Amino acid sequence: MTGNAPPAVRPVVTGVGVLSAVGSGLDALAEATAHGKAAFATVTRFDVSARRTTRAALLPEPVALADAVLAAVEQACRQAGLPAADGADGPASAPGAGATPVLLALHSDLRTREVTEAVAAGAAGAWGLAGVTRVYTGACVAAGTAVADAAAMVATGRHPRVLVAAGHLVEPGVFAAFDAGRALARDGELRPFSAGRSGTLLGDAAAAVVVEAEPAAERRGAPVLARLAGWGRTGDAHHVCRPEPDGEGAARAVEAALARAGVAPAEIGYVNANGTGSPLADRAEASALRRVFGPHAERLPVSSSKSVHGHALEASALLELAVTIAALRDGRLPVNAGWLGPDPDVAVDLVLDGPRAARPRYALTLNSAFGGANTALLVAAR
Repeated sequence: MTGNAPPAVRPVVTGVGVLSAVGSGLDALAEATAHGKAAFATVTRFDVSARRTTRAALLPEPVALADAVLAAVEQACRQAGLPAADGADGPASAPGAGATPVLLALHSDLRTREVTEAVAAGAAGAWGLAGVTRVYTGACVAAGTAVADAAAMVATGRHPRVLVAAGHLVEPGVFAAFDAGRALARDGELRPFSAGRSGTLLGDAAAAVVVEAEPAAERRGAPVLARLAGWGRTGDAHHVCRPEPDGEGAARAVEAALARAGVAPAEIGYVNANGTGSPLADRAEASALRRVFGPHAERLPVSSSKSVHGHALEASALLELAVTIAALRDGRLPVNAGWLGPDPDVAVDLVLDGPRAARPRYALTLNSAFGGANTALLVAAR
């Protein structure tokens, strides 16, 4: 596979595992995002009394990061019907799990190696997986980059399946840095694309997906939850933290994903936007959508599920991929929560006031990061 040609082997998702502030499992996440039930509360995990913003979306119960990621891995592997390792309690229907590499997205800090080793050991011990072969620390597009790599590995026949995992827990250092940089919402609400938005809010998340070659999934009778039809990655290098105002870099990522899938812009029926609640970033993203979709943008449903589960940084793209898969599965487009009123500079068709019933064939999930990195994942209904 070269350039943006459609993949010779179609990558599909056969398992999804997720832990978030709304609870454990994809169904809990789907219910909360469909109805816009935001999970933000005052942080009690550490002292925030000196911070401008004091709210985040935290897991209901405290857990170590590696344990959270492994819990998501277990959910994904069980749903995909992968065999448990010898002596473990689980299904034993699919051969070759040991050849399955693990791509892991984490925040880069002094514990990255420790968490990686714990995830690798746990995944190998419970599921006989090959261990963590790559670690992605590329900020808020880390997991999106990992999914794109996994899809490419499967599409080119390098591996019959790849497991992608990611995790982020809200911790004092990153929280303080975002607060000091005035990136967090002053009013304690994440309001993507809304008038009066003032920033983002952080959230806990652990997620995992099994990406598999469609023929391999069919041979072993695995459930196909969705198909990864296309993916695109760009870097605009406009500014260390400000987005390119006209959204040109993000637009190119979307165009690359559409071209790889051979799908026209008018065929897209939903966008789970990056939508961080930043005044500048949301405006730039709306500009990118208008740039790609033209008149279709006026009737293209858009929402940002971050408004419910928060911004999970390196894990965001995987968490939001799970939301998008659930939306296609259930025929319910997630609500863009926190909305106060229209911003004249953000002319997109936001999903407001309850889930919108729709069964689009294709949906996009978008992510952007400081430094101008952008990822677009094009998801097709199964």
